[in-house]
Amino acid sequence: MAVLSLRRALSQVRHVDHHAHSILRAPPVDLDAFRGLFSESADPRQWPHVATTVTYQRAIELLAAELGCNADEDAVFDYRRSADPERYASELLAAAGAEALLLDEGYPPAADALSSDEMARLATCPVRPLLRLETLELTEDGRLTTVSLERVAAARDAGYAALKTIIAYRGGLDLGAVDDATRGRLTTALEVNRDTGDPLPVQIHTGFGDSDLLLPRADPSLLKPVFERFAETSFVLLHCYPFVRQAGWLASVYANVFIDLSLTIPHVSRPAAVLAEAVELAPLSKLLYASDAVRTPELYLLAARWWRD
Repeated sequence: MAVLSLRRALSQVRHVDHHAHSILRAPPVDLDAFRGLFSESADPRQWPHVATTVTYQRAIELLAAELGCNADEDAVFDYRRSADPERYASELLAAAGAEALLLDEGYPPAADALSSDEMARLATCPVRPLLRLETLELTEDGRLTTVSLERVAAARDAGYAALKTIIAYRGGLDLGAVDDATRGRLTTALEVNRDTGDPLPVQIHTGFGDSDLLLPRADPSLLKPVFERFAETSFVLLHCYPFVRQAGWLASVYANVFIDLSLTIPHVSRPAAVLAEAVELAPLSKLLYASDAVRTPELYLLAARWWRD
């Protein structure tokens, strides 16, 4: 009974989802496409295998209980397909219990996804954008344009909650090993942000993702020189898996480093074990909540429920 009471209490605690993405306008066309929404693989040949993962099977059970249908993927998908897409999304977003969303508007493409205003309406909570540095324009010689520099300098006043970079996908987190333009885009933006005197936090993709990533180069410990050079800027290491212990060490020794387990929860089958790894060293006060939900509203709910569990 104590566990049930605690779960009920935690379900009433609303959260700030500090890193997420918008959802797609178009619903999945078939069951395999639905399965693919629960995977980082863009290869349709992989999607049938998603149905055999522990995480997906747990997800179907939770979704069926929430939707009031049979606990199998056909029933869940049939319910989704027959429901009004906006109503369906709104119900799941509300069930996740966020009091605010911070959205990376760099993905999915704007033409395919709901706007931040639409997400705010469906989630019935405030939404603030994250400025993805890779969307900033460069000059022909690979430098940030004057307009881009001004966007970074004015980002806080423009309503952005943080800066975000996916440099892990553009060569890796060892800045000494990436090309000049990639390194210059990041370091120049960090300098401009620092020089405002009130730098925005900087969110950095680390650890696993889709197949564009070379995983060994996404180890957050490679960023040690960056944290030391920009000591007055707060950095948030996103995702972290399988480098959760490395991220926890960084959060334990650098005052300006924070971590989350977004994407990790809800994709790994043993989220409690990963959480335990994170707090082996990391202070609990530096472990943030985020879902990294993207493309589909189910991930918002799954991440929130499993995080509370």
